[in-house]
Amino acid sequence: MSPPSDLRPYLRTLDAETLADLLHAQAERDPELWHSLELRAATQSGDVSEAHRLLDTAVTDGNGEYTAKVGAVLDTLRRMLDAGSRADLAPLARRTVDDISEVLEQSGDHAGDLGDRLDRAVELYARACAARPPDPEKLADWILEVEFDGPGRPSIDLAGFATALGETGLRRIKSTVDDVLTASGPGHRRDVAERLREQLAEVLGDVDELVAILSAKPPRRDVSLKIVRVLRAAGRHSEAIAHAARALTHDKNPPPPGPEDETSRRRKAFDAGPDRETFAALREAATADGKWTTQRRAALARLRELAAESVGHADELARVLLDDGRPDEAWRACVRFGASPELKLELAEQRAAEHPAEPIPVFREHVEELIERKDPEAYREAARRLKLLRTLHKRAETPDEFTAYLATLVETHRRKTRLITEIRTARIALPKAVTPPRAPR
Repeated sequence: MSPPSDLRPYLRTLDAETLADLLHAQAERDPELWHSLELRAATQSGDVSEAHRLLDTAVTDGNGEYTAKVGAVLDTLRRMLDAGSRADLAPLARRTVDDISEVLEQSGDHAGDLGDRLDRAVELYARACAARPPDPEKLADWILEVEFDGPGRPSIDLAGFATALGETGLRRIKSTVDDVLTASGPGHRRDVAERLREQLAEVLGDVDELVAILSAKPPRRDVSLKIVRVLRAAGRHSEAIAHAARALTHDKNPPPPGPEDETSRRRKAFDAGPDRETFAALREAATADGKWTTQRRAALARLRELAAESVGHADELARVLLDDGRPDEAWRACVRFGASPELKLELAEQRAAEHPAEPIPVFREHVEELIERKDPEAYREAARRLKLLRTLHKRAETPDEFTAYLATLVETHRRKTRLITEIRTARIALPKAVTPPRAPR
């Protein structure tokens, strides 16, 4: 006997407590549902701080947990926008877009669930901006940065942001696009500027400009059909018919390939031996040719493939990201791919100043490694690291976690008299429950 197709009539017969138990049991098996319900409870009053907290903790999780947390944040954004919330949701929406973009660039996987969530995040950011428009020039600057200097995704649809941009924001974007088209030769920046120029013509309703842009493209069926649609929508039917007739007889043979340039040669060298040196050479050549954004994305994707295979390659990727001026991505690469203890410790020390909670696991691993050496100097260094951990926990507002961690560590190693002495010498209060053994006479 097959179950009924719609369980809602049955569910309506259940009391609230039974429904709550069923939903809670399902949420325990479904992380995304759990986070979504958690956020619903926390944001009933319009406070979005819980959503920000969820994003704070999401980046260090595995892919599945990160995707679940981001999905819960996006569900909350959509629900609050649908309900006409008075809260300014644009900052949270923009942060979600930026966070997902960074994680996607690090992982190199743009085709999975997280890529779909990035598209949703951009749509919700556009809605949030329309509901509570931010400064139009700052919004324009963000769009320009994403398009010209970002990793290649997301690709912004100006139509979704047109209301929030207004005349001021659109004029700022057009000014930058015009400057790029005037100054840039072939390459990524010009390609982006051409696409934005076309979107601007559509948003501003400039039919002549749009037809001219489309007509300058290599002849393709989809381009010709778009020109016909634009002309017909503007009531210019005779021009639409004439263009359709010309498109049927246009020569569609592609031009012959041009000579190999310096970027292509450097790319071949990188593919043959992907490392810091060939990456730097490729960056220099591609930057000069205006192709660096595209080349960087492809080169990093290759380095990430190798990073998943060995610690040495993971170190190489992190070093490349540091050379490229992206310390946040270097840290995430270490977390994701598992770099060498030496490099993780180096990055943890750099990270501790602004992100006290993130490097704590690395320093704990280092303390254990030092203790395992069973050497007086190593014990002294372990005590110094424990003192640093105490400071980091305090700055991260988790002092109780340090107390519990120290109690476990001391109990585990209570027979190492010299270690206990070094901890006391470092003026770290030992847990009262632990009494270190007396030194032998």
